[in-house]
Amino acid sequence: MSDGGGLTQLSTGQLLARARAVRDTTCGRRMTYSPKVFIPLTMLCRDRCGYCTFAHAPRELPSAYLELDEVLAIASHGAQLGCHEALFTLGECPEARYPSAQRWLTDHGYDSTVEYLVAACRAVLDQTGLLPHANAGALARDQLAALRRVTASQGMMIESLRPDLAAHRGAPDKHPDRRLATLHAAGELGIAFTTGILVGIGETETDRVVALEAIAQAHRRYGHVQEVIVQNFLPKPGTAMRHVPRCPPEEHLRAIALARLLLPPEVHVQAPPNLTDDLGDLVAAGIDDWGGISPLTADHVNPERPWPALAQLRAATEAAGHTLAPRLTIYPEYARQPQHWLDQALRFAVLDRADAEGLGRDDPGAVFCETAQQAVNVGDGAEVTLSGRRSTAWYSGTDVAPPLLLPATPRATGAVREVLDGVRAGQRAELEELVTLLRARGPEVAAVAALADELRAATIGDTVTYVVNRNINYTNVCTFRCRFCGFSKGKLSLNLRGAPYLLDLPEIVARVLEAQRKGATEVCLQGGVHPSFDGDYYVMVCRAIHEAAPDIHIHGFTALEVTEGARRLGEPLAAYLTRLREAGLRSLPGTAAEILDDEVRAVLCPDKITTAEWLEAHRVAHTVGLRSNVTMMFGAIEQPVHWARHLVRARDLQAQTGGFTEFVGLPFVHMATPMYLKRAARRGPTWREVLLVHAVARIALHGLIDHVQASWVKLGVSGARQLLQAGVDDLGGTLMDENISRAAGASHGQHLDQAGFRAIVEPLGRALAQRTTLYEPVEITTP
Repeated sequence: MSDGGGLTQLSTGQLLARARAVRDTTCGRRMTYSPKVFIPLTMLCRDRCGYCTFAHAPRELPSAYLELDEVLAIASHGAQLGCHEALFTLGECPEARYPSAQRWLTDHGYDSTVEYLVAACRAVLDQTGLLPHANAGALARDQLAALRRVTASQGMMIESLRPDLAAHRGAPDKHPDRRLATLHAAGELGIAFTTGILVGIGETETDRVVALEAIAQAHRRYGHVQEVIVQNFLPKPGTAMRHVPRCPPEEHLRAIALARLLLPPEVHVQAPPNLTDDLGDLVAAGIDDWGGISPLTADHVNPERPWPALAQLRAATEAAGHTLAPRLTIYPEYARQPQHWLDQALRFAVLDRADAEGLGRDDPGAVFCETAQQAVNVGDGAEVTLSGRRSTAWYSGTDVAPPLLLPATPRATGAVREVLDGVRAGQRAELEELVTLLRARGPEVAAVAALADELRAATIGDTVTYVVNRNINYTNVCTFRCRFCGFSKGKLSLNLRGAPYLLDLPEIVARVLEAQRKGATEVCLQGGVHPSFDGDYYVMVCRAIHEAAPDIHIHGFTALEVTEGARRLGEPLAAYLTRLREAGLRSLPGTAAEILDDEVRAVLCPDKITTAEWLEAHRVAHTVGLRSNVTMMFGAIEQPVHWARHLVRARDLQAQTGGFTEFVGLPFVHMATPMYLKRAARRGPTWREVLLVHAVARIALHGLIDHVQASWVKLGVSGARQLLQAGVDDLGGTLMDENISRAAGASHGQHLDQAGFRAIVEPLGRALAQRTTLYEPVEITTP
């Protein structure tokens, strides 16, 4: 790394070019921002900074502090507008200067401003779900520790380490030693921390280098500096520095570039977008983050400078060749290591608002805390009931329509464009390239979808298919304890999902015959692994169905069921699968795959079959003449790299056997699953992630697996229609009696008929055709 003195000798053009190169290498083409509300808990302060308009005298304020109900009203409104962060801004230790501040605190039962701040953060976290960030200034170690229990991150601007600045006269909390002590104490406590410098308050470029190098040194010791803000000074009327010239734009840009080059590359660099006249200049100087943008509250530190509208920010970002993504107050690198950086009380709150990369969920709408209640039995399951304030953002399985991402104008730059161009040139996308596509944002998403749809049209044409089938979930009693499953029960349990049951054989056959009379060509058999089953149970079921309805296609038993059945009999898997085929079984569903990565499976389903065992079950099935599909349940705890590994492993097996008929994406439905109720999972994937998983599956599996299916029961009609523009060609089955998704909280119903499928397809100008399980055409009479 270049030393600070050498960097200051570079021309501005050279300095900015180096900074951009470091930023692009580290962060790629992504720019982030935090959707937040600003909560000015108190505008009293004991410091007298020469540039500040935030601090007021008591006579200028209606109250020394916001009341708690005022705090919650701001936070609640922000949550309704889709914010993720509650930024608490406040003056430093006002009770040491103003008796009125101390009286207010005493009257309300608090000993200090920080104690009240802790209470306010806890209330916002508990009642709105917003993630508090406390910007409380120079604090002692015990104060930082108290706030750590109720905040996802904290911050304090270093501003400058020059001790003789006129701007800081009368501001004891701005003494360099005090600021550095707070910065280091935060590192010792494992607090994800935001700091920064203020440019143009009388310091020199050399002084800025000193401050940035001190921040870098602290980060190298503790690893806790998640971002550095490089803020330019603007003079304000009514302040001691009102006649001081504004920070020259070139000096500000140079300071940004110095920050990017002097700080370790993983530290994010931010500049406030409302304090500049040209957003593109900030991007060119090396920033990768825009800071907090509020749809509700003003910048209380710079109230004369309104926030840019999000559309304006996105346009400026994309004009510079970058994409925009919302983040949480804690950056992804820290959110993905909660044991180190987050108090136990904050870990689920962060997870609940995070996407698969640890950034903020980007579906519009409110995200409120959810509580599931027991509901009455409905058939073989029960409908889940949610209590509390209802979120308005889209989630898998809800009746909220997903945001409209397609059709849209595709545009890609950088790494995403390189991968797309390579695929179009005939190259196969490998693991890292697939991860790049799965991380697409903004117009890149439409570009990935466009390629997937080109491949779909070239492979399949424009016909959309479906199969008339019935699900028979023969038992919900299971000896395995998959943490994501809201369907299975312990033998004597009764919880959110109704009573345990086991269908007898006559009932199973009766359901098959009823389905056949209604035109079904397939029955799908899935259930828990009942403790009383041996492998012969599945053989008996197949034989009974095949004898009663020899023309029905039996699509049944997951890799877990057949592997466990063979194990309980002590029979080789190939021999056991052959017996099932001879009894009438024709294909296996790909469920129980979840994520084909043992790192994830160790959390999702630790007692279930491993990745290798799932792959082996399907390899053996293919060798004995049974076809199968490959599924992926995504959106619970895993990251895009795990999705890519899953696709590559399925692709490799298909290249060997050719036995997979289709890929089926199964978005995690979170509402009533054990791991979500135990606060250990996300709320399923975002809609952008759903769209990308299906599109990237088409790209990854091109030439090997021809069909990509959308699960309408988890996505709804409008969601399925969008996916048909992103590489999907099949809508799956009519699903009479689908209970597993409902058991997790899905609300899209149990059955969709031909008219329902036609309503999805016809607005796109695509033809609809019924198929068999193995994608042979079925002649039907149009009603």
